[in-house]
Amino acid sequence: MGRVTNKTDNMQSCIDVCVICAQACYECFDACLNEEDVKVRINCIKTLIECASLCQLSIENMSMSGQFSKEYCALCANVCEKCAQECAMFSENHCKKCSEICNGCAQECRKMSMM
Repeated sequence: MGRVTNKTDNMQSCIDVCVICAQACYECFDACLNEEDVKVRINCIKTLIECASLCQLSIENMSMSGQFSKEYCALCANVCEKCAQECAMFSENHCKKCSEICNGCAQECRKMSMM
């Protein structure tokens, strides 16, 4: 359910998953910066930030029932899938968890983009 209206009820699960994904990406970003092989992770780190940022934009757009919500979510799904792939290349637990969360977000955003 929406927080103050019911206008976003059909988008709420996607909003919730995007919040979780953005947080996971920022946490993974921070953890990756502290890994010894940080130079090998540069593309992953950049993708984590792009993913978190796009999740936030999608949340904002869905929350105001924006006219481009489906388009944001379609792009968000693509970026989340890419982020999941990048994170899956590394063995640390934070990367594995982030990859799973990004995959879940991609699925939810894909559903939202088809509504």
